[in-house]
Amino acid sequence: MPELPEVETVARGLAAVWEGRTLARVTCRRPDLRKPFPARFAERLTGRLIESVGRRAKYLVVRLDEGLVMLGHLGMSGRMVITKGRNEPPGPHDHVEFVTADGTMVTFCDPRRFGLLDLCEDGQLEAHPLLACLGPEPLADAFTPEVLAEALRDKNTPIKAALLDQGVVAGLGNIYVSESLFRSGIRPTRSAGSLTGREIARLVPAIKAVLAEAIAAGGSSLKDHVQPTGELGYFQHSFAVYDREGQACPGCDCDVARTGGVRRIVQSGRSTFFCAKKTALMV
Repeated sequence: MPELPEVETVARGLAAVWEGRTLARVTCRRPDLRKPFPARFAERLTGRLIESVGRRAKYLVVRLDEGLVMLGHLGMSGRMVITKGRNEPPGPHDHVEFVTADGTMVTFCDPRRFGLLDLCEDGQLEAHPLLACLGPEPLADAFTPEVLAEALRDKNTPIKAALLDQGVVAGLGNIYVSESLFRSGIRPTRSAGSLTGREIARLVPAIKAVLAEAIAAGGSSLKDHVQPTGELGYFQHSFAVYDREGQACPGCDCDVARTGGVRRIVQSGRSTFFCAKKTALMV
């Protein structure tokens, strides 16, 4: 599933062709994805001016004139693809088309149909069921070691699971939690509430740095993620530990033949990757 950097990359790509432009035509080729489209979805969007395209956690937030907001989630396999019109029939997974007045087309393609598109009024956005319980944005100035320490206080769950909790911090997923914990030298099995102030002070800037670098690289393209232009992200080439089981980790002198290198464990049904030596040495 796309995480914060992938969704941010998509939002920036859409902003380049959508902001300040009017939707001349919106076409839905099915009544639903993960959930049914809102009533009169295409009709309510047609003719509207797109004022801004942004992101909240893993959700796209598209603000239009007269206070209308389109909220989008890419699900497991969703893509927003930009083209200049269409030169061939739509594919079987091209479920929604947005065409602006200058002829630019954005197609929401979602083979597994776990994505969603919803509409709400701007004043209702923060209370929307999908957003109401989200924690702070990790790239915001307001996300500080003090804020994270308070959120982790008395939590007995492993720190990996705590950081995946969207109510603790919004937008993180498997990839970037593993990478951030590695950078900060924190073992993913540690109880979240046991982290010291020094460790949290390392963790917060590590999270921010990993996310910023991933966004600059266009996200991580492992299976389905592509930027709206069709380009792949390339942060996967910079992974320190994620999906590198048995390999040496950068900046560490662990003996792979002796330690096995990067380790993989399963936590709550998800793979976690870490360096046992680095996390044992840093306190």
